[in-house]
This record gives sequence, structure tokens and C-alpha cells, in this order.
Amino acid sequence: MAFKSMVATNKLQKAPPYPVSRTLTQLGADLRTARIRRNMTMQDAASRIGTGVRAVMDAEKGKASTGIVVYAGLLWLYDMLQPLEELADPSKDREGIALQATRERKRARKSGGLDNDF
Repeated sequence: MAFKSMVATNKLQKAPPYPVSRTLTQLGADLRTARIRRNMTMQDAASRIGTGVRAVMDAEKGKASTGIVVYAGLLWLYDMLQPLEELADPSKDREGIALQATRERKRARKSGGLDNDF
């Protein structure tokens, strides 16, 4: 009896849409630049965020399979985390706000009558 692998494959990690791939590659290059400007080795960065050198290397390559915690850890290390904190701010989601507004009730419903409980 053959068993399927228990490891789930994530298609997004293997072949992300081009804009996602391009953005991760740029983020990785930017993280590498930030590390080098701070005169840090990959080992320095890895030990300071509590991960291995391979994780830092993969993040700097923009690998989609690298966990977001590694990217966030490196941004924190380089004091660049603030933009990530604001990234999905619901108050700045123009499309979501517009969609929500179209689903809101336009007028109040008529009540079932007056209540004598006062």
C-alpha cells in the first residue's frame, strides 16, 4: 500500500505570481543591502534574530518558501519594521472600504411596533 507524502505542497511557494516573486526578490536584495551597510555578516544577522544562516541567505534571495517571521526579524534587526506594521492597515484599504459601503443598509428597518417597557 503506497502512502502519500504527509508534507503538503504549497503551489504559491513553488510558483508564486510574477508580481509576488518580483517583490520578494526586491525585498531580499534590499535586506542584503541593509545588512551590508551595517557591516554585518549573514552569521551576525542570523544569530541576532535567532535563526540559521540558511534562513538569512534564503530571505536575501527572496525565496517564497522563507517564513515571514524571518523577513520580519531581519526588518526589525535593521530598524525597518515600521512599514510592515502599517502594511495591511484596514483604514487604508480603499477597495475594501468601498465594497463594504455597498453592502451596508441604506435605511433603517421598520420596527415591529412600540414597546411599552419603559
